[in-house]
Amino acid sequence: MRAAVLTEINKPLEILDLEQEGPKAGEARVQVKATGVCLSDWHVMNGDWPFPLPFVPGHEAAGVVVEVGEGVTGVKPGQHVIFSFRPNCGHCRYCSRGRSVLCNGHDDTPRFRMHDGTARLKLNGEPVNQMARIGTFSEHVVCPAEQLVPVREDLPWAWAAIIGCSVATGVGSVIRHAKVEAGSTVLVIGCGGVGLNVVQGAKLAGASTIIGVDLKDNKLEFAKHFGATHTINAQKSNNVIEEIRDLTGGLGVDYAFDAIGSQQTALQVVDAIAPGGHAVFIGMPKVDEVAPINAFQMVFREKQLTGAYYGSVHPAADLPVLADMAMAGRLNLDDLISRTYKFEEINEGFELLLKGDVARGVIMMD
Repeated sequence: MRAAVLTEINKPLEILDLEQEGPKAGEARVQVKATGVCLSDWHVMNGDWPFPLPFVPGHEAAGVVVEVGEGVTGVKPGQHVIFSFRPNCGHCRYCSRGRSVLCNGHDDTPRFRMHDGTARLKLNGEPVNQMARIGTFSEHVVCPAEQLVPVREDLPWAWAAIIGCSVATGVGSVIRHAKVEAGSTVLVIGCGGVGLNVVQGAKLAGASTIIGVDLKDNKLEFAKHFGATHTINAQKSNNVIEEIRDLTGGLGVDYAFDAIGSQQTALQVVDAIAPGGHAVFIGMPKVDEVAPINAFQMVFREKQLTGAYYGSVHPAADLPVLADMAMAGRLNLDDLISRTYKFEEINEGFELLLKGDVARGVIMMD
């Protein structure tokens, strides 16, 4: 079984032949059909998020179940599934309240190993770790069956893959987390795969003004295509915050989403919201990134600041709904996927991602 393996930080992924053990109790084996190229994977590859090597990245994917272990009832061979990069134990305080993206029922074992603490992949007899217990840059994945969500079989594989992360995170942050109301004004900083889905989510919610901010004109054109009413190139602007206020009657926006995850963008979304507004962090920063928020303004202007992980979705319930919305034409996923790659082109996918040349790239496994 081949997988793209990170053997050294800041080095290209290596496609290697690995030994794969079959699924144990509560696990399943999935043939991966498509997997997205996401900045979260890059955070691992460049050392922002330290994990023990060797390591198989990949967390945005879909495939077909080929084998299940003892006791598995939620999926069966032949089913089409989307991977969820978060567990769903079903019994912790978060799962029992429908907030499974915060599941802590398996925190007694590392998030790069199966629930029994062991690995299903080996290289020359030594364990290989999997991102989020799935590591989808692989031809086949053995993982906890609870992280597999069955979906309709007519859903294109590339669509299914990106629903598993960028679509769920972007649309979910608007609809599920912030609960943006019709007529609201919305800002998104960062118009990559997740940010463009914030734009789509804001359009679905009926936002009256949707402002996209980025450093690259091509990404701003993407944002307009997906529903942004205004765009700002932060590299060319004299004052981004003033431009945002000019577009919103001097007040600022009702909702602002940071889809980048940096100190600068964190401060910008807080500054950009109107009194009573809601700023949401959704971009994943380095583990030690901090931002000095003006606490006085938070109180004096009753600003709200929250973080949304995975769009605050409940994957088992929400991913099939997003699939239905895509198939009904309410979400534009064809244009979101601006480039596909063969498995052997995976490192090129990350090169173009970092250059900002794509909306979303997807690796097609066959």
